[in-house]
Amino acid sequence: MQVILLEKVINLGGLGDIVKVKDGFARNFLIPKKKARRATKDTITEFQVRRAELEKVAAEKLSAAKAVGEKFAGMTVQILKKAGVDGRLFGSVTNADIAEAISAQDVVHIEKAQVRLPNGLLKTVGDFSVQVVLHTDVTVDVTVAVLGQNA
Repeated sequence: MQVILLEKVINLGGLGDIVKVKDGFARNFLIPKKKARRATKDTITEFQVRRAELEKVAAEKLSAAKAVGEKFAGMTVQILKKAGVDGRLFGSVTNADIAEAISAQDVVHIEKAQVRLPNGLLKTVGDFSVQVVLHTDVTVDVTVAVLGQNA
């Protein structure tokens, strides 16, 4: 299915690009989240009329994400989990745990999908660097300090 993108999508394209994607991806993700529309003659002409408005909205979202990113760039979040004497956790720290800890600090609400764990789940006590994606162009590094609690 050919769609016209209404905003920048990672690994797909930017605002206004007409791309061919699988039908399920378009119907289940892009179109319901208002990231794209079917590329018909009518929607392409409608997009050309609204292009300046959409670019303005995209620029506002980007500047807002940069402002939020500056607020908590370099932030350290502490998470307390039960651990054994050797420093291994009973369970693991997931991106949902990290998103909840960041949101609890009242800086900004973060969804678990915005937290990227480059080395997988955190299974030991220590300090780890994770990435928080606020916008397709704004990524902030946050330090997660996993503290062990004796079982």
